[in-house]
Amino acid sequence: MSETDTREVRPAVAPLAGNAPNAPNALAEQVYQQLKNDIFSFRLFPGDRFSESDIAQHYGVSRTPMRDGLFRLQREGYLEVGFRRGWKVSQINFEQLDQLYDLRIVLELAALERLISGNAPHEAIEPLKTIWCIDPALRESDPVTMFGMDENFHRQLVAATGNGEMLRVHNEVTERIRIVRRLDFLKPHRTSATYDEHATMLQLIERNRLPEASILLRAHITQSKLEVRKITVSMLAAARDRKLPFVS
Repeated sequence: MSETDTREVRPAVAPLAGNAPNAPNALAEQVYQQLKNDIFSFRLFPGDRFSESDIAQHYGVSRTPMRDGLFRLQREGYLEVGFRRGWKVSQINFEQLDQLYDLRIVLELAALERLISGNAPHEAIEPLKTIWCIDPALRESDPVTMFGMDENFHRQLVAATGNGEMLRVHNEVTERIRIVRRLDFLKPHRTSATYDEHATMLQLIERNRLPEASILLRAHITQSKLEVRKITVSMLAAARDRKLPFVS
């Protein structure tokens, strides 16, 4: 699969169901997910501008659930809004993403230290071993599935510490880097490398080998950051002329 392959690596959002009066919250969530999917897939390109009425008409919903989705994406940093200027898709800030990846490394290194120092039971990683320490012939290959599995692996490492605040911050970082991180498994070699490195990391945790586990974790996340940055730049170049009809 090439670097510029535009396969989406998020589950497809179901068609919008219209303005069902008994499910306004569900419709708002559906609109939000569709908008985010279009941003993540670069159908809504960084810098694209649009009005609320045009985008509501395009998605076939009223402005109320559409506005809920727009403001939610603004709070998450994916959209900007200006007085009498309408909405704009935020530029991808690679410097900020690098800082978020660095914060993720800090959090996960702290989680490793707690796991290996004995502050958290090793039993917490047993479910992860059944997923990652398997025969290569049984490994998952679908990039969408792998993306979810990888996120869950790193989330569970932090959750195993029992520190709820650490997990909350880690979840926030995970959400904010998802726009690029989801691309990590477009290349098949990243899937095999992830299985190997996750399995080795779990073995090092069981053996209380903190220095080796820490070195591996840092290299693992850093390599992912470099891979997704290259793919993101390529996909941005390939998607530049594929705008949705309502944007300017």
